[in-house]
Amino acid sequence: MLFLVISTPRRAKITPTLLEARLAFRKWIKSLGKRVVCFYPRKDRGAIVILDLASRRALDAILRDWRACIPVRLDVYPLQNPVLSQTVLQQKLRRLSKKEK
Repeated sequence: MLFLVISTPRRAKITPTLLEARLAFRKWIKSLGKRVVCFYPRKDRGAIVILDLASRRALDAILRDWRACIPVRLDVYPLQNPVLSQTVLQQKLRRLSKKEK
């Protein structure tokens, strides 16, 4: 299952502790290995990550660990594999076309 996660940390004064937490977060993301399809830091603060996970439980565990690294609001969007999405749309189109005939 693919998930797009957008993190928005709460605003905070830049301190050495905060910067260390951000660096630790990046190490943690890297430690997730192939479960991270891509990672992009957002300008100033936050990140955008696409995760490829086996289940929603795996997602919940990662989000819980993420929040333990940095206080953050996480917006999660389930994604669909582009090839699968194309196939599903074509099948729906064929069914609709048959009904119209």
